[in-house]
Amino acid sequence: MSVRPPLPYEFLPPVPSFVLTSQDLSEGGTLADEFIHGGGNLSPQLAWSGLPEGTRSVAVTCFDPDAPTGSGWWHWLALNLPADTDGLVRGAGSSDADLPGERSFHVRNDFPGKQYDGAAPPPGAPHRYAFAVHALDVDALDVSADTPAAQVGFHITFHTLARAVITAEYGV
Repeated sequence: MSVRPPLPYEFLPPVPSFVLTSQDLSEGGTLADEFIHGGGNLSPQLAWSGLPEGTRSVAVTCFDPDAPTGSGWWHWLALNLPADTDGLVRGAGSSDADLPGERSFHVRNDFPGKQYDGAAPPPGAPHRYAFAVHALDVDALDVSADTPAAQVGFHITFHTLARAVITAEYGV
């Protein structure tokens, strides 16, 4: 039996949570083909409520801690969503134009693309995909679309007031 690496949020300072739901994902469920890289490659629908007072922007990420890299694999980083955003429609990860707000944009993921790129694990055990919504204390993170994902993760962590996560799986 192989041991799975922990989710990255287990190592970070604890923060409050809020309500995160999805018509497309369920905690511990399996990603449908429309959300995998070799399928439809669409980002799932997400909705959230209960962001804490002081939230000035929102970031949405998807991370695979089970990727055989020693550092996981970033699938999605959408930044600088307005604080009054309460969700993303299915497919909003396809381009910057599909994100709400004038300053919202995607950061280069590990494929590398500047969009959502779905699950694409090597054959073997299923991988976990942590879809996280981060309530941030700044209007905009001081990063560009070409900032490495790990560095963006650092900035997100430093400015997180609260976080909610849904983790789904996919394997071949």
